Amino acid sequence: MLSKQPFARRIVIAFTLMTLIVSGLFSLSIVGIVHSVEEHLVSEELDRELNIVLREIRQGLRPRLDSSTRFFATSSNEFAIPAQFSRTRAGFSEVVNGEEAFYVYTREVGNERYLLVQEQHEFEAREQVLFDVVLAGFLLSVAGAWLLGRIVAKKVMAPVTRLAQQVQHRDQLHPIAPLLAPDYADDEVGHLASAFDSTLVQLRRSLERERLFTSDVSHELRTPLMIVSTSCELLEASPLGMREREQVERIGRAAEEMSDLVQTFLTLARSKPEEASLAGEATLESVAEDQGKRWEAAIQDKGLRFEYLIEDLDATLYNHTFLRTVMSNLLRNALHYTDEGWVRLIIGKGGFRIEDSGPGIPSDLQERIFDPFVRGDHARGEGLGLGLSLVKRICAHQGWTITVYDLPPRGSSFRVVLDQDQQS
Repeated sequence: MLSKQPFARRIVIAFTLMTLIVSGLFSLSIVGIVHSVEEHLVSEELDRELNIVLREIRQGLRPRLDSSTRFFATSSNEFAIPAQFSRTRAGFSEVVNGEEAFYVYTREVGNERYLLVQEQHEFEAREQVLFDVVLAGFLLSVAGAWLLGRIVAKKVMAPVTRLAQQVQHRDQLHPIAPLLAPDYADDEVGHLASAFDSTLVQLRRSLERERLFTSDVSHELRTPLMIVSTSCELLEASPLGMREREQVERIGRAAEEMSDLVQTFLTLARSKPEEASLAGEATLESVAEDQGKRWEAAIQDKGLRFEYLIEDLDATLYNHTFLRTVMSNLLRNALHYTDEGWVRLIIGKGGFRIEDSGPGIPSDLQERIFDPFVRGDHARGEGLGLGLSLVKRICAHQGWTITVYDLPPRGSSFRVVLDQDQQS
């Protein structure tokens, strides 16, 4: 699976494999050439010496040979052919007997066979030295290719690594962030930097349009919401009937909820996580008590039981607007999807849970339930499926985590972790 290896490692592997193949073929070629030359030269030399020996025998002379060369013939008992050389083919051949090795040159004249045998241990020693040198050269070339591959990979990957670090840097999304391409040569890396510049410019513009739209809309909605809230307060102070007072309270709650959403969108559009954490802080317990009082009546009006449980106290301060929006959306979700039974708000050290006895969430939908416009199989209310998406966005913005799981025999639980250290 070379394609899944890091690019730098692939360069090293490519260098090493290329050298392995080229050096291997070169080394094998040297060995083959040595054997071919050996056979050709020794064959010619032995043929020449055999001609001299046969001429001397015809003249009645004893063959004059060096200590490493011997003559054999079928026509002479003195030069009888040993069994180990009796089946050699005509021409040049090599015979190996244990640790001994011989060059054998055979000539057949009629029914007569003449052999010239030469010990080859000296040549074999030289040949072994040559083969050792070839093997050492092969291994050194492979090691050198690996080292060269490392060096080249480092140099080749340096601009790519630098470009990746620049693209990953969060300041690259800043409107006045400099372009990347001018820092690179007009090559593949430079073209890649230009492509990143084009994409990042479009992304900056999209983010800026979204930020301005969210900020402007949120800001413009604050005035009419303030008017609605003020009017509700004035109406509540007036003598009203029971039905009218319930309607005014309902309008007031809706206006307050809308105000929280406007503030949430405005904060998300204008601030960074560390800045948002400093604006309007409150403890988990205070927010939970406020949301419990706010939703308890609506939950009980539906015939459900509301339970507010404290497993442990948490004195840490959290962003009031974000925490209230997350908790409110989860409680509303539990109210809409629960027809009988109960809704629980449970707070503990570093987080809280909201549980219900509703139909639960199918396992195949639990991962997608936080995506925009995704609603459960038993969709309720007039929402568009954006509440849980907003919750997920707020948690990601603040570094919180939210998970959902089933409660046997039925029901679901949403768990929000606000402080990882306290939870652990």
